[in-house]
Amino acid sequence: MKPFSKIVKKIHLYLGLSCGILASISGLTGSMYVWQPEITTALNPKLLKVNTVNNISEEALLKTSLTLYESQKDTVAKIFLPYREQQTISIVYNNGQTLYYHPKNGMVLGKKSASISFFEDLLNIHRTLGIPKVGKYIVGGSAILFFFFLLTSGLFLWLKKYKSNFKKGIKIKWKRNKKRFNYDVHKTLGILFFLPLLVMAFSGGYFTYNTYYKEGFKFADGSTINTKPKKKKKVGTTLDILDLLENPDKKYSLRAIYFPKDPNEVYQFRYIKDRFIVPGLRKTKELKLNQNGKVINATSFDSHPISEQIAAQMYPIHIGEIAGLLGRILVFISGFVPIILFITGLRSYYFRMQR
Repeated sequence: MKPFSKIVKKIHLYLGLSCGILASISGLTGSMYVWQPEITTALNPKLLKVNTVNNISEEALLKTSLTLYESQKDTVAKIFLPYREQQTISIVYNNGQTLYYHPKNGMVLGKKSASISFFEDLLNIHRTLGIPKVGKYIVGGSAILFFFFLLTSGLFLWLKKYKSNFKKGIKIKWKRNKKRFNYDVHKTLGILFFLPLLVMAFSGGYFTYNTYYKEGFKFADGSTINTKPKKKKKVGTTLDILDLLENPDKKYSLRAIYFPKDPNEVYQFRYIKDRFIVPGLRKTKELKLNQNGKVINATSFDSHPISEQIAAQMYPIHIGEIAGLLGRILVFISGFVPIILFITGLRSYYFRMQR
């Protein structure tokens, strides 16, 4: 074997044995989280479902939110309007408690359940391993290594051996000794799921290193013809915060309000084009106001440069929602592949040590 091939093989081996276990944890937790909307809704119908939600207007949703806020404003930290699996309104209070309310009449439906908390913890493990501060860098770093080196080195080794016989490269011979069968499973799953894993690893790194990703995406801005941005709320203008709750945005639906906890923080209004899960592009809008009602930041998908529009798609791409149900199924299945590759790679290393 040529020296370069030996180097690639060692890179693939040692990265597989190290960051392969992190990729396995991310893959398994990610697969579980793909179906979080359906599972939490099934387990919490009283908290999350409303039979007539499609008949409730945006004006009614904002009116209920405003009424709830005005009745207990000093204790409110965040308000979440219907979004994704949640068809109700939830309020996070300054003491950390979360309560759910009917979106039309404002009746209390209950507090956050154990199953909802479980999926929040699962997402935290997926993104940070549950390790404060440094966990996200461990996960993000392993995703980048997985993308740039582990997958590409595996592709190189596969092409070197099977580029002239593709059929043999994806075939598993079931009636073989355990060593050859183990190798067949590893190389076949590796090549068949190469593209899904590549996309998942690349988009996964975004959540840790989004600043660098956005800088990289800016290459797309230079390749497009500059057009006049659509009108938006100008930075520096003053808005009545309560007025935003009384008058719906014409294009976007309000999905969350974050209230300041101290004098240095701001009000954040986050909007979404589609309240519930749909395939296609994710279009958002955000408005930040200081505590005097002065607009300090205003962004929307309609006026974003191409780089920002691409960045906004990292989440639906990562979880498969951009491609609808089939995309989510593909991500769900792909999430189990890293643990299989890790186990078969570990077994290959064991067989090699035995020899």
